[in-house]
Amino acid sequence: MTEPTWMYENFEPAGSAIGYRVTRKLDEVQSPFQKIEIYESTDWGNLMLIDGAMMLTARDNFLYHEMMSHPALFTHADPKRVVIIGGGDCGTLREVLRHPGVENAVQCDIDEQVTRMAEKYFPELCESNDDPRAQLLFDDGIAYMANCAPGSVDIVIVDSTDPVGPAEGLFNKAFYESCFRALKDDGILVQQSESPLVLLDLIREMRGEMGKAGFTAFKTLPFPQPCYPTGWWSCTLAKKSGDFHFRKVDARAKKFETLYYSADTHHAALTLPPFVAAALEK
Repeated sequence: MTEPTWMYENFEPAGSAIGYRVTRKLDEVQSPFQKIEIYESTDWGNLMLIDGAMMLTARDNFLYHEMMSHPALFTHADPKRVVIIGGGDCGTLREVLRHPGVENAVQCDIDEQVTRMAEKYFPELCESNDDPRAQLLFDDGIAYMANCAPGSVDIVIVDSTDPVGPAEGLFNKAFYESCFRALKDDGILVQQSESPLVLLDLIREMRGEMGKAGFTAFKTLPFPQPCYPTGWWSCTLAKKSGDFHFRKVDARAKKFETLYYSADTHHAALTLPPFVAAALEK
């Protein structure tokens, strides 16, 4: 490209699109699983697309990574062992390892090329990859959870792409049963749960599958995410037993900096807009 041009991602289910002004394509790799592209933009830093869908931008990824990690870690009483399924860009891993009480964080993503591209074009997301508490695996996350020792994990974070292709098996009862078995009695499952504006049926179905797997309590937390369809995204937390107890005092006293997450934004996200709450109660 000699001049900036506009690149659009169409989102058919919502009849909408999102566009970015890009200056050049930096890289493209066809892995055994998917096509990964990196673009340079004029205003949003580098962009990563997977199979034509926007995965992250340098400018706004902190919204997603912080909300996928800190609400659960400040809800569990004492999280020591965390498993991230997916998360190949390593941003969620970085946020998890900001918590000094975490002793071990396993990231299991099926596609090593996502991590290699992140290391090259989003190095800020990969700054904790060499942390001695981190373990990066490139393997099938479904099989990994199925083989986890029962009651060995405090938090499972499913940082996946949309429920199609390699990620399709991460949104059903069988996978959630594996997570349920691997979690300790006070364990928490976190799943990226798409747009609460146009994909409420998917969120409701996801929570239903979690319930069938044995989870007893659920919280869906919305947050802004400009690079994803509708600009509004969510994560859903599922508790193996008991209710959620947000450690607000600890969140207020955290020793690390965040750009979006705080005790107040966490508390606010727990109150769903009426139309979302009504839809999820059906």
